[in-house]
Amino acid sequence: MNGVQARGELDRPTSSGVPSLARGRWPRAPRWWRRHTLVRSLALLVGTALALMLLSEVLSEYRDLQLADAAYYFTVLAGLTVLIGLSGQISLGHGALMAVGAYTVALLVANEHWPIALALIASVLVTAIVGIAVGAAASRLRGPYLAGATLAFAVGLTGLAYQYSGTFGGANGIATNPPTIPSALGASFPLERWEAWIACAGAVLVAFALYNLIHSGVGRSWRAVRDDEIAATVSGLRVSSVQTFAFILSAACAGLGGGLLAVVLQLANPGAFPLVLSFYLLAAVVIGGLGSLRGAAWGAAILVFLPNWTHDLAQSFSLPDKVGANLPLAIYGFMLIVAMLVWPSGIQGGIRAFVGFLRGAVRARGASGTSHSLTEQQEGR
Repeated sequence: MNGVQARGELDRPTSSGVPSLARGRWPRAPRWWRRHTLVRSLALLVGTALALMLLSEVLSEYRDLQLADAAYYFTVLAGLTVLIGLSGQISLGHGALMAVGAYTVALLVANEHWPIALALIASVLVTAIVGIAVGAAASRLRGPYLAGATLAFAVGLTGLAYQYSGTFGGANGIATNPPTIPSALGASFPLERWEAWIACAGAVLVAFALYNLIHSGVGRSWRAVRDDEIAATVSGLRVSSVQTFAFILSAACAGLGGGLLAVVLQLANPGAFPLVLSFYLLAAVVIGGLGSLRGAAWGAAILVFLPNWTHDLAQSFSLPDKVGANLPLAIYGFMLIVAMLVWPSGIQGGIRAFVGFLRGAVRARGASGTSHSLTEQQEGR
């Protein structure tokens, strides 16, 4: 192996002039790229932000709104996949945490006339404070007891909007003005594109923060607690503190996602956060792939496009309204069953397995080619 190959650039021609893929080697990133997490995450941050900005330029206004929807759903699912996939906790209350963030933004923007950026920061802080109380209790529960506690939280919290209708607007909720488009973007700049930029900015920042945490000592402590709490305790980790921090961080992500939803929809009302939303979030993160930010992106795409697809399907078959309304939940259940049987690690896990299969095929091809060439050399002698 020559110096180029030692640095991991195996897709370049070797000393024999044959590309590494043809010789059965799979290209790998340079060693410095794999070792420096911050450099890698910064590059991904800039690249993703530019890609989303260019994508929004070519999309229609309706598609820009869908991009914004996918962005705030990704923000919530990214925190949820860390909670479930890395720390091993189950939450059925993230729909209610989204409501906390959304109402925080709506109250501050509509009543106090705060800038949207400051209101979004406040939504993160307020939801994190709520997450401290819920997470402290959740760290003492396991399995179905934890799921039941977070479900009770989701059931009870949304009722506050009706109980204190003078503050939260009751069933109508709180309406806000659309975000102000900077004059530098021009008078003809679409509002939907600006909303998509705001939502994508929040999603990219969350992905950047979580990516670095996952690849740090904090992420390793989460995985240690998830795999074996007794072994983690013996190793010196405080299991309850690790789990509480994971829940607080996940709650903060849900609050930011809810705040971005309020900015995009220009409204925060109880109808946007039904109890079934928490089940949809859980199903989406499992189908997309637990413990993976890419899996959260797949789950966000499912949450955005599946309802429209089921609506069109119900109309094409002239299904009754009640059947059409419950069709998304039935399809989510079907997809969960398929995922558990075919791809237990979700869509992202299936893609990873397929890439692993390709790598194995390339290695096998290279080994076969190498043995064939050795045979020819021996026969030539």
